[in-house]
Amino acid sequence: MSRKPDVELSQTQRDELEHMLRAGNAPARTQTRARILLLSDRSQGPWRSAPKVAEAVMVHPNTVRNVRRRFVAEGLAAALQEKPRPGATPKLDGELEARLTVLACSAPPAGQRRWTLRLLAEQLVALEYVDEVSHVTVGEWLKKTHLSLGA
Repeated sequence: MSRKPDVELSQTQRDELEHMLRAGNAPARTQTRARILLLSDRSQGPWRSAPKVAEAVMVHPNTVRNVRRRFVAEGLAAALQEKPRPGATPKLDGELEARLTVLACSAPPAGQRRWTLRLLAEQLVALEYVDEVSHVTVGEWLKKTHLSLGA
C-alpha cells in the first residue's frame, strides 16, 4: 500500500488560496483545486479522505488524489495550474487564414459557379500553402470568419 501524500500548507499559502477564492477571478478549475488543497490541509484539523473531499467539492476522488500528488511533488503553482494538453498544433495561422479568405473571396475556377469547401482545400494544397488539409477543416476556418460561400 502506497503512502498517501500529506498536504501541509503554510499560512502564506493558505492566505493566498483563500484570497483567490474570495476574489473569484480565477478560473473555475483553479478554484476547485484551491478548495481541494484547503480541505486536504493536515495542519487545519483532522485528515479527510479523498472521497470525503471529493464529495465536498463535487469532483471525482481521483481528481483529489492527483491534485494532492502534484502539490507534494511540484508545489502550489503546479497543483493549481493545468498541465498542457496534448494535441496537434493548429494548421491555421494568421497568414494562412488571410490567404484562405482572399482565395474564398476571389472568382471561382473556370467552369465553377462558386467555391466549394473541397475546391478551396484542393486549391490551398495546389498553391502549396499547406501540405494537406481537409475540406472540413477549411469549413471550420471559414465559419470563424463568418464568410458565406453561397453569397
